[in-house]
Amino acid sequence: MAFDNVRFPTAISRGSSGGPERRTDVVSTASGREERNARWANSRRRYDAGFGVKSLDDIQAVIAFFEERRGRLHGFRWKDHADFKSCVASANPSATDQLIGTGDGIAAQFQLVKNYGSGLRDYARIIVAPVIGTVLLAVDGAPNSFFTLDAQSGIVSFMAEHIPALGAVITAGFEFDVPVRFDTDAITINLAHFAAGEIPHIPLIEVKS
Repeated sequence: MAFDNVRFPTAISRGSSGGPERRTDVVSTASGREERNARWANSRRRYDAGFGVKSLDDIQAVIAFFEERRGRLHGFRWKDHADFKSCVASANPSATDQLIGTGDGIAAQFQLVKNYGSGLRDYARIIVAPVIGTVLLAVDGAPNSFFTLDAQSGIVSFMAEHIPALGAVITAGFEFDVPVRFDTDAITINLAHFAAGEIPHIPLIEVKS
């Protein structure tokens, strides 16, 4: 996957629209009952950056970013201002926010995840674009800084002398971006309509590795 490790302008993404999407087949039987089947195991995010464009300067910034990505060709980082932390929006990430694994005394690598739900049917979202400098880890509740981070996979690796022991609970806190790409190879802007309040349509879609 062609991916540029750069973030879309955050001042524009702050005013965007979008969120998670799932794909479910719903079939109605002759009796009126429904049969439902999830086609996707994981959700996928979609956004429209056009809602964040407020000025001609914003338009020019989007065009420059679009051209450098060659339209749909290269992916990039996107800050989803509605969901970019391991904790609630009003708090700061802490090392005990999210359960990411249990030690077996051998495994050194663990994938960052964010868990959604109340215990009935929780969804573990794999985090592949953590923000460097924000990742905190704890082992059995004790802060641990003996690890390295792959910021393009979300995998943390404990150093050889600090591999979690059997049964140790590993937790993490972090900020993260969403890997996306433009979902169009053409951006159409009518400046006359823009001046009158029309917002350009700039679709983005999450990319899965």
